[in-house]
Amino acid sequence: MAFLLFLALFAGWAMWYITPAGLGLTNDSAAYLGGARSILAGTGYSDIWLDSALEPITHYPPLFSLTLSSISLLTGLDPYRAARALHIILFAANTVLLGWLGWRITHSQMAALLLALLFALNGQLLTLHAYAMSEPLFLFFSLLSFLSFDLAPPKTRKTAIAALFTKNRLLLTGFFSGLAFLTRYSGLALIATLVVSIFLLAPDARLKRIITFMAGAIPPIAAWFVRNALVAESATNRTFHFNPIELSNIRTGLWNAAHFLAPLPGLPEWLFQSGLLQIGLTIAGVGLLGWLGYQAYQAYHLRQSVNPLLFITALYVWGYLGAVLFSMSFFDASTKFQPRILSPLYVSWLILLTASLHFLWKWKPPVSPVLTTLAVVALLLLSGLNAQNTITELRTIDGLGYASWRWRQAEVLAYIRRLPPEIAIYTNSPPVVYHVTGRASRVIPTFLNPVSGLPRPDYEQALAEMRQELFAGRAVLVLFEVSNLEEAFGHEVALQFDGLPVLLKAQGHVLYGKLEKPQ
Repeated sequence: MAFLLFLALFAGWAMWYITPAGLGLTNDSAAYLGGARSILAGTGYSDIWLDSALEPITHYPPLFSLTLSSISLLTGLDPYRAARALHIILFAANTVLLGWLGWRITHSQMAALLLALLFALNGQLLTLHAYAMSEPLFLFFSLLSFLSFDLAPPKTRKTAIAALFTKNRLLLTGFFSGLAFLTRYSGLALIATLVVSIFLLAPDARLKRIITFMAGAIPPIAAWFVRNALVAESATNRTFHFNPIELSNIRTGLWNAAHFLAPLPGLPEWLFQSGLLQIGLTIAGVGLLGWLGYQAYQAYHLRQSVNPLLFITALYVWGYLGAVLFSMSFFDASTKFQPRILSPLYVSWLILLTASLHFLWKWKPPVSPVLTTLAVVALLLLSGLNAQNTITELRTIDGLGYASWRWRQAEVLAYIRRLPPEIAIYTNSPPVVYHVTGRASRVIPTFLNPVSGLPRPDYEQALAEMRQELFAGRAVLVLFEVSNLEEAFGHEVALQFDGLPVLLKAQGHVLYGKLEKPQ
């Protein structure tokens, strides 16, 4: 469809337009960019942004960094610039894939274009692609997995290539889902969703189909785990321990969901405060579960055909949410319900919304087309306004996240740039130091492990070592967005650093150390 290709060009242009200074940078961006640069330097997928013995990365899956390093090898671009080129392509590609998926589900060109438009004009998804994070690549492989999954393809194919694809579609689906897992560990929810869907929807040869699917998914995942077993002590650098999800984290997720569903000034706050958001999501979730149960009964017991792509999309909503909640509760206490974590749910919601509008359009009551048209016009007007505001806002910012001028012009970071290379740097944010100065730094000791939420047995020893380095003049301590030691460590620990001079305090950041100011 020509209009879908035009929309893809618009998406690519929008991403290019809002990132003239490059993609935005976050804490995780340091791991991915540093990992790509480490690969290019010949030191493997390692944590070069941390000032410690070079250790292989296992906490972050490798495919995003591998993709960036591959682009750098082919083009000569630094991985940071390569990330911008990749995300321009990904935003355009994901727009096309959503449109194609919409057509496969509804067999309607109008529904396909609507779904692609809703994706391309969504402010949160546009912003997501404007940061150097792995989620856009994860969405790309997830959508490819959805599209290659087809349990009831047409019996006739026009070309040999199409026939070959049909014959091996489950193998290809498994491979794409394996690549999604190597981009984000939550890809495990995608694999589980597809396995359950094959079991429920395939009337014959269930075991054979599942084995075929897993034959595509397992090799790339197994290669990653074998690598980790050879070079590291942990497969994913995560430990199993129960960490109750905090109410504040749930409220954060609801708040972000409100801004996705109602991106108008004041409306998200009203939805959130009134409780209508919580009620609406509960009703929608229960209704979706009921629909899934009915569809599963139709397919498994009555052996009636259902729309497989729509089924796996609905099942994925609950599968992904369950996987994230399980990970937060037992593996990674630091994960928050930020838009990047919720993005697969956002895309699934858009798919289900488009399918629902298509069903409403075809419904028998004469009023259905009128209601559908009004709903589509309202959605497009709301999305267009949201996209315009987002593009204007992001374009006027001189860099996003840690790439912004606020960090590039921070005086404490300018001071750090001039420090001799033998001076170590302790900080509460090594990614900031790495992004702005290119220097590796050390994380200040914390009593609780930020990932597992468990007490660190070596906390006192690490604190004593940092104190010794600081007072010996072999290191400095930089605290970002913290006014003093007591605010960072608490009164009792701050007393252990009594007498440590302040080298510089400016713009909400403070630098400590027993050094002479560099010339």
